[in-house]
Amino acid sequence: MSVGLIALLDDVAFMVRTAAASLDDVAGQAAKAGTKAAGVVIDDAAVTPRYVVGFAAERELPIVGKIALGSMRNKLLILLPGALALSAFAPWSITPLLMLGGAYLCYEGAEKVVEAVFPHHGPAGEEEDQDGAGGDQAREDRRVASAIKTDFILSAEIMAITLAALPEGSFWMRAAVLALVAIGITVGVYGVVALIVKADDAGLALARSTARPPLGSLIRGLGRGVVRGMPVLLQILSVIGTAAMIWVGGGILMHGLEGYGVAAPAHVAHEAAHGAASFVPVAKGFVEWLVTAAVSGVIGMVVGLLLIPLTSVVLAPTWNALKGLRHRPA
Repeated sequence: MSVGLIALLDDVAFMVRTAAASLDDVAGQAAKAGTKAAGVVIDDAAVTPRYVVGFAAERELPIVGKIALGSMRNKLLILLPGALALSAFAPWSITPLLMLGGAYLCYEGAEKVVEAVFPHHGPAGEEEDQDGAGGDQAREDRRVASAIKTDFILSAEIMAITLAALPEGSFWMRAAVLALVAIGITVGVYGVVALIVKADDAGLALARSTARPPLGSLIRGLGRGVVRGMPVLLQILSVIGTAAMIWVGGGILMHGLEGYGVAAPAHVAHEAAHGAASFVPVAKGFVEWLVTAAVSGVIGMVVGLLLIPLTSVVLAPTWNALKGLRHRPA
């Protein structure tokens, strides 16, 4: 009996060690694959705070919560099964879809740059007018729906980049890694967003502190600094988010073309990064990344600028015409 019990305990210990090793492997792969999508994650965190602008302070966190829930639903219920199905039955389609998403990121980023350099009253202004229609609840619902739609596109890029970065493995291992990345990124992004949108309230509370000097003066000064610094921080995040869209989109296109045998852009980026790093040996890795991101950004900007007229002249009118046919009464 004791021998059998010892054998059973050995089996249990082996299973526990195997499970722990598997969990470590999942966590390691998730961390490594998740870093590949860092640019899109930065953009996701930078874009979201603007959706709570104009609402009462008590509605800010509920709105962020609704968007986060929609993001989690997008990733776990739609994108994760879709990504696994594509990898199992149509792996050839992942790169084209990834490049299509990269082109969209380039277009969105370039459009933001053009709008910043040449402000105009176009679709964005019409959207703002429409956003003001109806009551507060209707306006909140429209904002949340718009944010979740934007998040779906960014989440699709995150999941596709993560999937492309995973090594060959079992179905369940890949599913576990994708799920862990989806949950971790969603919690991280919207946790940061919640802190950002409530930072001005926290700063205002600190600025109104009634504590006695010298600690009270320090607290009130810190609060005033937070209140004054938040608009600057949001503007910086917006710039970083736009830049991230362009360099990530350009990088996706560059690596996708390399996979199809068009290696010239990737070769130019590699040579430029290697050459620049040779002059700065102390920060070699950072310089290589910076130069590669810059080349990717140039590619992304060129592609985005080319897509703007194509979208406005061809794609948008075609899409509107198709929507008109669909809604036309029989």
